[in-house]
Amino acid sequence: MTGGWAPEHAVTAEEAAALIAAQFPRLAPPRVEPFGEGFDNTIFRVNEKWVFRFPRRALAAELLRTELRLLPELAGRLPLAVPEPVYIGSGGNGCPWPFAGFTLVAGSVPETPTRAQRLASAEPLALFLRELHGFPAAQARELGLRPDTLGRLDLAKRRPMLEANLLALEEAGPWAGAAAALDFARGSGAHGPAARPHAPAVVPVHGDLHLRNLIADGEGRVCGVIDWGDAHLGHPAIDLSIAYAFLPPEGREIFFAAYGEADADTRRLARFKGVYTAVLLLRYARARGEADLAAAAEESVRLALE
Repeated sequence: MTGGWAPEHAVTAEEAAALIAAQFPRLAPPRVEPFGEGFDNTIFRVNEKWVFRFPRRALAAELLRTELRLLPELAGRLPLAVPEPVYIGSGGNGCPWPFAGFTLVAGSVPETPTRAQRLASAEPLALFLRELHGFPAAQARELGLRPDTLGRLDLAKRRPMLEANLLALEEAGPWAGAAAALDFARGSGAHGPAARPHAPAVVPVHGDLHLRNLIADGEGRVCGVIDWGDAHLGHPAIDLSIAYAFLPPEGREIFFAAYGEADADTRRLARFKGVYTAVLLLRYARARGEADLAAAAEESVRLALE
């Protein structure tokens, strides 16, 4: 099963080292370590200080260009750390797309946070999103952010896709939350807000806010947000989904007290997006044999439905 995440081209560590050494002599000889990979990018830590991201598909290269314009404007303005682009590479030597080196956001991905750590992260996440969503939309548009063209909150489109992903997971093997998630998928169209062709383009959003794109400090409290490739102008519910997929119910009270109240439709859309993203992450983790990520994604589904 590829699930749509098989790369069009994946740069190896050796290729990355050669490209970095040739284009950024001050980093030579680069010490390149694999640092993970996602749907869109292969990631390396370089000289223990920088994070270099190499697109795995043509679409990701376009998204990277938007990040390179946006992140310098956001850095220092947001209450959580974000990566800042410092080195911008032009590809070559078999690498078909541009690549970039960013400041390393110190910390680790919070894949197994305790309930107390999740609660401690509720207010920082809320204040981060309040500031991001308050960034002037006109300025964001000038930096290259565009409206959602993927129908991320189009329930008529996404509800059948959620159900299909859940059925594919069920075929691959049982998991504790499968029945509840399937009930939710089959009922969300009737009990959620009216399906929209596209969510209205209203605020700048991160666009892909889930546990793999959060960074936590040594106390387990979220301190940074990475991977801005899906940033666009869209409905705030796209990002508010983190309140459901990462926080327990009492954490949502803290979250919305700090962020500001959201109407019932926005909350229902946010819950749907939280479940949808967590299920997709679970399918990805299972396909790649990443047991820790699979367990974290299952917990995200459970939380979103709690």
